[in-house]
Formats: sequence, C-alpha cells, structure tokens
Amino acid sequence: MQNDLFGDPPSPPAPPASPPPGPAPRKGLARVNPAPRDEALVALAAALPPRLRLGTSSWTYPGWADLVWDAAYPDALLSKEGLTAYGQHPLMRTVSVDRSFYRPLTQDQYARYAARVPDDFRFVVKAPSHVTDALVRGEDGRGLQPNPAFLDPALATQDFVAPALAGLGHKVGALVFQLSPMPRHLLHNLPLVLQRLRTLLLAQPALAPTAPDGVLALEVRDPEWLDPVFMPELAAVLRECGATWCLCLHAKMPRLADQLPLLRLLWPGPMVCRWNLNPLHGAYGYEDAQREYSPYDRIHDVDDETRALLVRTIAGVTGAGQNAFVTISNKAEGCAPLSVRALAEGLVLR
Repeated sequence: MQNDLFGDPPSPPAPPASPPPGPAPRKGLARVNPAPRDEALVALAAALPPRLRLGTSSWTYPGWADLVWDAAYPDALLSKEGLTAYGQHPLMRTVSVDRSFYRPLTQDQYARYAARVPDDFRFVVKAPSHVTDALVRGEDGRGLQPNPAFLDPALATQDFVAPALAGLGHKVGALVFQLSPMPRHLLHNLPLVLQRLRTLLLAQPALAPTAPDGVLALEVRDPEWLDPVFMPELAAVLRECGATWCLCLHAKMPRLADQLPLLRLLWPGPMVCRWNLNPLHGAYGYEDAQREYSPYDRIHDVDDETRALLVRTIAGVTGAGQNAFVTISNKAEGCAPLSVRALAEGLVLR
C-alpha cells in the first residue's frame, strides 16, 4: 500500500482543447434524458476496479449537456428529474448530496433518490450544518453565536443518520460529518472537540446490517486537525468508532499528500474523498471558481498533481479489496464529469 500511495507522479498530460460554449437551456420540458450511449465510456467503466465509485457533487448543471444530459435542461428541472439520467452515465456510480448540509432531508426524500439509481449505486451524503457547525451563522456566513446543537449525538441520529439509512437502505455509501471552520478557542482545544465527536459517532446506529458498504466519515476545514502530533489521537478515535477520514481536497486544507498519512493510520479501511476546490483559487476562492468556470462545460485548470496521486491512492485502496468513494466538484478543474473521465482514464492506463 505504501508503494502505491507514494512515489514520483507521472508526467502531466497536455490540457484538453476547449470546446465551444454549450447551448442555452431548453424550457418547457418535463423529463431529463441521458446523453447518447458512448461505447468508449462503457468500455472505460468496465475496466475500472469494481470497488471504486466515482461521481460528482450534485447533478444540477445545464452545462453538462452532451456529457451527462442529451440537452441543456434548466437547473430546476435537473434538480427534480436529473438523477435518473445521471445514474445512467457509465462512470457515475456515486454522487455527493450536498443539499442535506443546508436542511435535513426526510426518509421519503432519501427513498426517492434511491429509487432513481441502479442497485450498485452508492450515495455520499453530508450531515446538516446545525449539527456540524460550532457557530450559528447569519446569511452572510459570519458566525453570530455558539451553536448549542454542535455535535449533538441525538440530533445527528434523528436528523441525519436514521433517515438516510432508512431511506437509502443498502445504497448508503459515506455519511460525512463535515465540520465547518471552528472558532479559535475550539481549535486550541481539539482533544475536547474530538471527545465530543467520539461520543457522537459511537451513538449512531450500526450501518452494516442495512448498508454493508456504508461508512461514517469525518471531513474538516481546519488544517490543525492534521497536526502530526494530534494525528495519532484522531486516528485512534476514528478507528474505535468504525469511522474514517474524508480526504478533503480544498484550498483551506493541506494537499492530498499531506492527508494520506492519516489514511494510512486507519489502514485497512475504505477511502472517502471529496475533491472540492482547485488550490489556485485560494482558501476563499469558491465564488471566484464559480464565476470563472461556469457553465462547467469544459476543463479550465488541470490539477495534475491531484490527479496523479488520486490514481495511485485509488489503485492501492481498491487493489487491497477496500471500497473507494470519490466525488468531484466543478470547482476542482472546471467540469466535474470531464474530471471523472480523466481520473478513470488515468486508472485504466495505470
């Protein structure tokens, strides 16, 4: 595994040529059709490790016309009807459900998602922010006051784990507790926060009886969690709770190579990775990436370093018989479906 995870990356490929802008969204439609069958994509998907599930963050982008959809549909229609077409794409075997971060979803909502995708599809779902944010925030995102429900075990079960497990059933992949950036006084007391996290994780119902592939995962936005002195203590708690670390590829966090030591401390175990934001935009560059990359119909900024190391890491994890869930945002390189394809091609070439 160590050899698979480290070493010199291969020479970066040349960036792809930019296609012309996509068509305007079509209005007055009631359903979403998938892009025409692409035999090359079907063959590529068949060559990937069966324990690997690649996908994107959400599925509501008209700019994916001719990549995932057969036309540029309105985003409102894609939000309601696009998941079925998304699940027919040969490479898309998971998706990150991000809307649950802003408002809890019900069992019925999860069940409707599960009914629209193939049997071997698995979901990556984010916990509601009212459980994972230490602060109550205003509409501008600024913290207003301490959140009394932060890491509340019963609320985590009631508003997240129980309905997700009941609604998605065996299609649960990773249930991700993404901790928002914490105030300084908590960052100075990470062992205390970790013990509260331990209590929360241990209180959750077992996933395996219903979802054999399911795993609880921790994602953070503060690099202090990866302090080498603190890392063994963090790994011990995650291992005790049967949880794992979600590799957060975001400009606020250290690069992938600096997060892999924690994954190794948890070995053997599954890999959960969310490739969120290209580091060239900086820690607060989400809106810049959104503005520059929209409508997300082509690659803008190839991140060769991340691609190469992800390929080696996925190969090591799946080659040892472990699951890997990797979701990619449009803000990673400009077009998530094309990033998924590039990653798949890199794995097959390997």
